[in-house]
Amino acid sequence: MGKFNSANFADRISSTSAAKKALVEKLKTRPADDDPEVLRKQAERQAIAEARAKRAAEKEELRRLQLLKEAEEKAAREAAEAAAELERLAQIELEKQAAEAARLERAARILADEAARKAARDARYAARKARVKGG
Repeated sequence: MGKFNSANFADRISSTSAAKKALVEKLKTRPADDDPEVLRKQAERQAIAEARAKRAAEKEELRRLQLLKEAEEKAAREAAEAAAELERLAQIELEKQAAEAARLERAARILADEAARKAARDARYAARKARVKGG
């Protein structure tokens, strides 16, 4: 261990004491609240705070407008999609109706063909019966 050096210790104590005294003096010489320099700094801080608040309000307004624009675009897109879906459903319904009409027409044609065949068969039967009776 080193030898205790009292001169250095005394120097450290005195420099610490001087630093504390300087700090206390600095605090004592603090300007009053109504000092022009203090008032100027307060006004500067107030102006900065107001500018910051104004920028924040503008930013919030821009964000709100962006959200509103996005909501309008979404509503327009959904309306277009709904209209396209309605058009698609209408087209499907028309196709169903056309298929049903074709099915009914085909059924009517089959019934008419069967009726014509039956009429021809009945005519042959009546002709055969007339030949048998008459002959």
